[in-house]
Amino acid sequence: MSKKKFLFGLRMWLMLLVTLLVFGGLFGMQWFGNKKMNEFMDNMPVQPATVTAMEAGTALWRDSVESVGTLVAIRGAELATEVPGTVETIHFDNGAEVAAGAAILTLNSAPDRAQLEELQAAADLARQELERARRLVEQRNISESELDQRVSLLQQAKARVAAQQARIEQKTLRAPYAGRLGIRRFNVGDYVQAGDTVIALQALDSLFVNFSLPEQYSQQVEAGMPVEARLEALDGRTFAGTVTAISPVVDPNTRNFALQATLPNPEELLRPGMFARLVLPIGIELERVVVPQTAIAYRPYGDSVYVIQEREGALQVSQRFVTLGPVRGDMVAVEEGLDPGERVATSGLLKLDGGMPVKIDNTSPPAAELDPQPDNG
Repeated sequence: MSKKKFLFGLRMWLMLLVTLLVFGGLFGMQWFGNKKMNEFMDNMPVQPATVTAMEAGTALWRDSVESVGTLVAIRGAELATEVPGTVETIHFDNGAEVAAGAAILTLNSAPDRAQLEELQAAADLARQELERARRLVEQRNISESELDQRVSLLQQAKARVAAQQARIEQKTLRAPYAGRLGIRRFNVGDYVQAGDTVIALQALDSLFVNFSLPEQYSQQVEAGMPVEARLEALDGRTFAGTVTAISPVVDPNTRNFALQATLPNPEELLRPGMFARLVLPIGIELERVVVPQTAIAYRPYGDSVYVIQEREGALQVSQRFVTLGPVRGDMVAVEEGLDPGERVATSGLLKLDGGMPVKIDNTSPPAAELDPQPDNG
């Protein structure tokens, strides 16, 4: 029995040994293969990444403050009649340009004109009686006091005629200034109450833009400062204007103060009610290092650029963290971390890493303009 147990135990140990050798060989071969593969990958030459590049430049930039505002008419009104009546004549087309003083709408004034004729006849009679009274005074047939009464009666008659003429004129709605009309709200035959809005009139040769700024800028802005308005509704087109009014009061709820600028509008592209983004230059001009915004790798842990340098006859990139400043158009100022003249990658940043070789292809560089304009073609 002891001999059988011995042989059985020996057989088990031999099987265990063979199993260990087999699995050890397999694991060893896998480890060796992975090692050789890693050595091959590490020694394999890295293909250069194709990028566009640009040298960091300098520009004189002035600090600016941004805001948003709304365009309002300098001269805009909802025109209404002063007296009630029935619309007799409409003298304009919707949206038409009108001159100052032009008739827009006339109410029926036939009864008023008839009464005017009656009053004019009474005035003519008072004039004739006055002339007769003067001749009688010369002949000493009536007293001077009677002549004075005739003079007074004529003046009263003339005043009644003038008052009636004014009432008739109130039946005609006229443009108080030159501008563009809106869409009328009444037609011929409609009855209009006194004070009912008939149509809007807007002068569009120039407009106000109302906006506000935080209280810390109250000592840095003044009337006459230039302002630039960008209109998203007009494909980002910009319009130059001037600050014309500054409120002397700071709103205690928002801690902002109100401003108003005037924008010339010779092409009449601007309309009251439009939304505008405003930029006001403040402070003094400073020389800044600038690069295209596409050259910046924006990361939660910090913004960086990839500086291109020549090493051993090849171009390589090194990642460098930078501190950014204000933005102008397609460009951004770099406050720290980059010197003028250093060349940075401006596209293909997602495929770059520190020490990676690159080749430059500037056949299609990204936009890099301080004042880009939309392509309206």
